[in-house]
Amino acid sequence: MTVLWSILWNNVLPLSVMIAFGVTLQRAFSLDIKTLSKLNFYLFSPAIIFKLLYTTDISLQVVGEVLLFFTVFMGLMFGAAQAVVALRGHKGGMVGAMRNSVLFYNSANYGIPLNQLVFAGNPFTLSVQVLIMMMQSLVPNTYGIYSVNAHRSSGPLVLRTIARQPVIYAIPLAFLMRGYSIPLPGFMSTPLDYLADAFIGTALITLGVQLGSMKWSWRSLMLRDVLLSSGLRLILGPLLAALIVWAIGIDGLMAKALIVSSAVPTSLSSVLLAVEFDNEPEFASQSVLVSTVLSILTVTFVIYVLNI
Repeated sequence: MTVLWSILWNNVLPLSVMIAFGVTLQRAFSLDIKTLSKLNFYLFSPAIIFKLLYTTDISLQVVGEVLLFFTVFMGLMFGAAQAVVALRGHKGGMVGAMRNSVLFYNSANYGIPLNQLVFAGNPFTLSVQVLIMMMQSLVPNTYGIYSVNAHRSSGPLVLRTIARQPVIYAIPLAFLMRGYSIPLPGFMSTPLDYLADAFIGTALITLGVQLGSMKWSWRSLMLRDVLLSSGLRLILGPLLAALIVWAIGIDGLMAKALIVSSAVPTSLSSVLLAVEFDNEPEFASQSVLVSTVLSILTVTFVIYVLNI
């Protein structure tokens, strides 16, 4: 019960309050969601990933093991999502939307606080989570953009869109500057802190604005697809993660950190992609909302089973 209350109080309720702010602002002022989306994609998201990679101590061995896990995990989750797409007979934009809702998980504003809570601020498990967040920032800005545009745009046009995403440049730049001990100038350090701190709040408000712009009714709820997406994300995700860490010989704190990281709900990235590229934003928003609520129970159960 203590873990359940901690997750609810420290993770889900703060997210819910910020989302509610977005809903309220949208109903009162009809905000421009495209502007919010662009702020997240081109400014706040690259800032937070650069800051975390630049400031977190990460060994090469940890990088290799986490990337191996992540590659296998994403491949298996892609296969599961593709099976659901085939069974449901989805076409067009819904194919990418379903895949994204399963593949992209909330490793930043849910995963990092959860990691800090569960592992009592352990710097090693935090470095594992930061690497997962790095990949979960890179993949939506590459494959994610491709998946929501492939059915309606040519290959070269999609590649040009991907090449304009700052995150794909922020990641190698952070590693290079850290690797060569290049100090960040003071006049850049403070603005970077401001931008990184703004990411979570702006992303959550964007989700609230999207939810607030929808006309809610039982008919508008995409309940079957949303529950399928949430089941894959919250139940199959940690089960596959446990199987993978056992199969490739990862154990101890790293194994537990990877399993916990895989149990979190659908990422805000799926909503930002859906809004930015006008690809099933209602389904994306509902998936994030429902999976976040259901994660109160599923994440607690995962932590209980791991006996952390």
